[in-house]
Amino acid sequence: MLLAGLSSYYLRFADFTKEIRPVMFDFNPTNYFKIVAIVSLIWLVVFVLSGLYAISTPRKLAKEMAKIISVCSVGLVLVVIYIFFKRELFNSRFILLAAWVLAMLYMIVMRIIVRFIQKALFRYGLGVRKVILVGAGKTADSLVHEFFSQKTSGYEVVKRVRDFSLETANELDEFIKDYEANNPHKWIDEVIQADPNLSKVETLRLYDFANERHLTFKYVADLLGVKVLRTEVTEITGIPIAEVKKTTLEGWGAVTKRIMDIILSGLLIIILSPVYLVTTILIKLDSRGPVFFSRRDDGSFVYRIGVGGKPFKYFKFRSMIHGADSMRYNELADRNLRSDGPLVKIKDDPRVTRVGKFIRRWSIDELPELLLVFIGRMSLVGPRPHLPEEVAKYEQHHKKTLTIKPGITGLAQISGRSDLAFEEEVKLDIYYIENWSILLDLSILLRTPLAVLRHREAE
Repeated sequence: MLLAGLSSYYLRFADFTKEIRPVMFDFNPTNYFKIVAIVSLIWLVVFVLSGLYAISTPRKLAKEMAKIISVCSVGLVLVVIYIFFKRELFNSRFILLAAWVLAMLYMIVMRIIVRFIQKALFRYGLGVRKVILVGAGKTADSLVHEFFSQKTSGYEVVKRVRDFSLETANELDEFIKDYEANNPHKWIDEVIQADPNLSKVETLRLYDFANERHLTFKYVADLLGVKVLRTEVTEITGIPIAEVKKTTLEGWGAVTKRIMDIILSGLLIIILSPVYLVTTILIKLDSRGPVFFSRRDDGSFVYRIGVGGKPFKYFKFRSMIHGADSMRYNELADRNLRSDGPLVKIKDDPRVTRVGKFIRRWSIDELPELLLVFIGRMSLVGPRPHLPEEVAKYEQHHKKTLTIKPGITGLAQISGRSDLAFEEEVKLDIYYIENWSILLDLSILLRTPLAVLRHREAE
């Protein structure tokens, strides 16, 4: 966009152009370059909203070119509307039209270059998606042949099975574990059901299998299947294939959420630094032991389960006497308030120190999680991070909550905090995952202070 603006400027003031039509107006180059920068940002927003930066499913070049032309035209219309109402900007219609044409030209050329680079990387195995293919028919044979013969397709079939019986599911489970164990920097990306005639029982089993292991699930679409909610249909070798979207939090949504996490968590860390300091001093004065709860009773690190079911090192301010963490599963097991699910919440917990009771009441013990948000292990908003032994007890549908990064706060927390039944908490978390938006995140963040003020049964 900047290049188009600069090119049109130099074209207008080039000698051969001035010979055709002399410049008859005053022109301030500094103001013009400022306008070009602003217009470029506005057009960038238009491109984002139109989906031109979605990378999950490649479009045909002809369709992409058509979309670039239409979106650039929308950007031109916005500029023309601005000129109409403000009666200012600059006086050259040539520059405006030239910038519009050059913007489309440069965008298309850039997209072609990106595609060329992408295909070149595919030839060397970079960015290639590892696929498990399920199906025994000609459609599956065609896909296997195409992926194998066309190195630029971006897909590699690492395993093919003919059906999806219980025995096949167990076989694939072992294959995935062995594959990822033997290839530390590689992992399975997708499962493609290439047989539309697979029985409904097998199809549902395959979908649950992919969902539980956080694999993208795609299937050869029939006429009814393409109407399934939250699917996106693409074409591979002339065969329509639908992808089931796990969440709306993809592409630029994920980028926007991450940027918001970095900015807000950074600001909150700076603003709350006095609270960190005072809390550190009070914990040290109140009881013996470290400031942070970061290790188990046996000295091993404390972990929580993050996105994709992968563990990460976790810490928060210590609110209990040192070395008493394992009591929750032994001496204090009969005081568990969360017998409805895998979580453990102790009522009238005798392990909590005087300072610990205060910082728990006002959720100060969780403030170090802002550091985990800043470095990308967690998000400001999302399902709560749970312990590995708790996640190990999840039922199949509970694992949907591991689709995105865990959060400091979430829809479940502002709706009832620790008092909600586990199944209700999961339902709210899944609703959030499937209906994510920036406005929803902002709403949850603004309502979190009120949730902290409410009394909790577990306190």
